Amino acid sequence: MSGHSKWANIKHKKGKMDAVRGKITTKISREIAIAVRMGGSDPTGNSRLKLALQKARANNVPKDNIQRAIQKGMGAMDGASFEEITYEGYGPAGVAVYVEVLTDNRNRTAADIRHLFSKYGSNLGESGCVSWMFKRRGLLAIEKENGVNEDDLMIVALDAGAEDVRDEGDSFEILTDPAALDAVEAALVEAGVKVAAAEIAMIPDTTIALSGADAERMEKLTEALEDLDDVQEVFSNADLPETEE
Repeated sequence: MSGHSKWANIKHKKGKMDAVRGKITTKISREIAIAVRMGGSDPTGNSRLKLALQKARANNVPKDNIQRAIQKGMGAMDGASFEEITYEGYGPAGVAVYVEVLTDNRNRTAADIRHLFSKYGSNLGESGCVSWMFKRRGLLAIEKENGVNEDDLMIVALDAGAEDVRDEGDSFEILTDPAALDAVEAALVEAGVKVAAAEIAMIPDTTIALSGADAERMEKLTEALEDLDDVQEVFSNADLPETEE
């Protein structure tokens, strides 16, 4: 990816989420419940749950909340039934926007998302209109400040099944097939490499550089979407200038 790295976006988003702790706890709890419902309560054999639990720990989600989410996923507690939906559309300057949602009311969520796209000069599209521009990949971020050697990192990562290792300025980003994410992360940890972030992400094939008013609208659209309780992740192929981050 050109422009800002995905890890830069993760850090930027995490900084914003720190200010809305209750909201991020709700989002992660939903993700844990869905992961348990789909793959069981053992993170060893459920990579989606493992990633959700890692995210919960990184964001200091209380243990009681985590346990309640696991119980809910196992059907031990009554509660709303959530479904996974994706929304696709075009942001400022034709930027591709891909939104992942967990909702108990698809009509409400669709109306909320359509309103935000319209508010920020964007257009909600049909299913499949932009998803072809992205590939689902495992992503690991390694910060250079931890003193990792690039050659050693590449050897460990590629031998473990990684597809690519990229130098993104202040970090290295490792891309994997989603199914290989756990194995690559385990190999890095065994080699003494500190992993700053690990997640499954929609990585765009190409990016669109934005500036000025377009960049500002894209930033506001992304923040507004992420602020919705039902929205889990927002991906785009926008390349925002540093002043917009």
